[in-house]
Amino acid sequence: MPTDTASIATRRTVRAYHEARFRGDVSAAAAQIGEGFRFRSPFITSDSPTGHLDGLDGLLGIVTGVELISELYGETEATLVYDVHTAPAVGITQHTAEHFRLRDGRITSIKLIFDAAPWQAIMSAAGPTHH
Repeated sequence: MPTDTASIATRRTVRAYHEARFRGDVSAAAAQIGEGFRFRSPFITSDSPTGHLDGLDGLLGIVTGVELISELYGETEATLVYDVHTAPAVGITQHTAEHFRLRDGRITSIKLIFDAAPWQAIMSAAGPTHH
């Protein structure tokens, strides 16, 4: 648990984002994001405070739980390590690391790291998406 003021503020912001996202509250998650935001994951690259959250309802429809394993906080960065558990029909436990950069108390960068291979098979089976 962080003890210095800057790390406590970082924890508050990152946890508010993390919890809002897994509740499906896009506006509350986006409220934690600052100017110049960038998001990178195996599937999505976005510079939009909400663009990286598109499709969140679909993901949350198959998520049965999120198990936080580790959280590390510094003055301007944080790392969360967690498992995303999915419904038995999907059968994936996604081991995830997420790195955040912050400026002025807001998230400016998120790098989401996970093994995308199991998801590629599921996405292929689902067929092409139409936007």
